[in-house]
This record gives sequence, structure tokens and C-alpha cells, in this order.
Amino acid sequence: MFRRSRVLLAATATAAACALALTGCGSSGGGTGSGGHTSSGASGGSAAAALVPAAIKAKGTLVFAMDATYPPDESIAADGHTIVGFDADLANALVSLLGMKADLQNVTFDNIIPGLSSGKYDIGLSSFTDTKEREKTVDFVTYFQAGEGFYVKAGSGKKFDGLDSLCGHSVAVENGTTEQTDAQTQAKKCSVNVLSFQTQNEVNLAVSSGRADVGFADSQVAEYIVKQSNGQFENTGKAFEVAPYGIALPKGNGMAKAVQAALKELISNGTYMKILDKWGIQDGAITNPVINGATS
Repeated sequence: MFRRSRVLLAATATAAACALALTGCGSSGGGTGSGGHTSSGASGGSAAAALVPAAIKAKGTLVFAMDATYPPDESIAADGHTIVGFDADLANALVSLLGMKADLQNVTFDNIIPGLSSGKYDIGLSSFTDTKEREKTVDFVTYFQAGEGFYVKAGSGKKFDGLDSLCGHSVAVENGTTEQTDAQTQAKKCSVNVLSFQTQNEVNLAVSSGRADVGFADSQVAEYIVKQSNGQFENTGKAFEVAPYGIALPKGNGMAKAVQAALKELISNGTYMKILDKWGIQDGAITNPVINGATS
């Protein structure tokens, strides 16, 4: 998963509280659909709309699965149920060109891909790193690029920079993320205590309580957590393992070309960069979205 920043002060305050697990902010669990929000679609005049398979078009609404504990990419707004963030804004922009509506559902991260495979969700837009392993199960359309990063409890004096620095330490990660995979791979090379949690909120709590020496997340998310922590956390080391994010789709269902066309139009008409600028993550912008563009 991956990253970034904010706009409405009330939404920001709540997102920050969620990120630090200081308050309960909506359901994060089990793919129950908590936190859903339906947007109004456009007239469907875009060329991308013509690429949507008829069976999917007939539904009228695309169900997006998002783990809304990962600001600034996706989190719960001040009203306690609306999903906001970079990915949420992008979802609504995409459906406006696809001629459909968006139903944004709050789902734990490791339940999203199984939900796509079972047909429960139409699109997974939740800071997924596009990997060759995931491409065996779902199709991706790349839409962003980001790295991985570390953060620690402020004043702890602990320093981390790269995977080798995890040796001899405990690291907190969210289930199903590339960070979990990378930490577990490193643990086969040296002594690393990998602590896995269902949500990013729980990861943050493990670091703040001292249960874990370091938190491991997408680089922009790690930066955002620190910025919103009121001095509770600090970043350590440089971002590494930069890779593309992908919009996840059920394997072979025909939606990839439609989503790719819509995203290309958002890039060309300036909407894409406006969304990235709004959330302060323009450094991760791409110019050419591709289908299944994993680099590793």
C-alpha cells in the first residue's frame, strides 16, 4: 500500500486521529461495506465510457473497496462515515468519465483482493503496489508511484534506513501490504520480529506504545503519519523500493482498458494533477498509466 496530504481542516483532524488510533473512526473491518458513499456519475460522454463491458455498465454503480485507515490516500472524514483522500477523489473522477456512480466501501486491506476475485467488489483503489505476484490474481492499471519508509517514536533514538537495518528489531506492518512481505523476507535473512496488524491504526499504536521499534509503511503515508502526530513520531531513513501503485480489477473482466482510458483523460485534462496537488503528493505523479506494469 501507499501515501499523502489534506484540505478540509475538520476532515484532517479526524483523519489524523484515526491515523494515530486515538479514536474509533468508522469500521475498518471485514469488508462489511461500512463507510460507504455513493457519488453521482456523469453523462458518460467520455470515450472511456464506451469501453466499459455491457454487463458492468448495466449495474450503474461501481463498488470500490478501500482500507480507509491510510491517510492521505484514504481515511474517514469528520462525519464518521465518508471516505476521503487521494484515492477517494480519484475514484469519483474516474466514474464521472465512465458514466457510472461510485460506491466507496471501507474494507480491511487483506480482504480487498479476495473480494474482487469473488465479485463482491468491482475495483480495489487502496494504495496497492502493483506486483507480479498480485497480477496472478487481479489486473492493475498503474496510477501513482511511491516507495517504502520507516517511522519511530519521537525521542527513541532509533535509526532505520533500508531493510538490513531491521535486523535485531521489531517492526510493525499492516496485513497484506508489500511492507509485510518485505519485512518477512528480511526475517529469513536475520533476526527480525515482524508484528502484523489488521489496520494501519494498530500499526501506529504498536509504535507509540513501544511494542514495536519501528513502523513500516508506504513512504508518503509514513511522512503523513509523522506530520499529523503532534510530535509523537519521527521519520527515519530515506524512502526506498519505489514502485507503481495500481488500481486493482477482477482478473480478465474487461475493465482494465476502460479504467486506463479514463485515467489517461484525467491526466491530459489536468484533473489528475489537481487531485495530487490537493493532497500534497504531486511527487508521485505518473504520465502514462499502463495495464499490469509491475516491475517486480
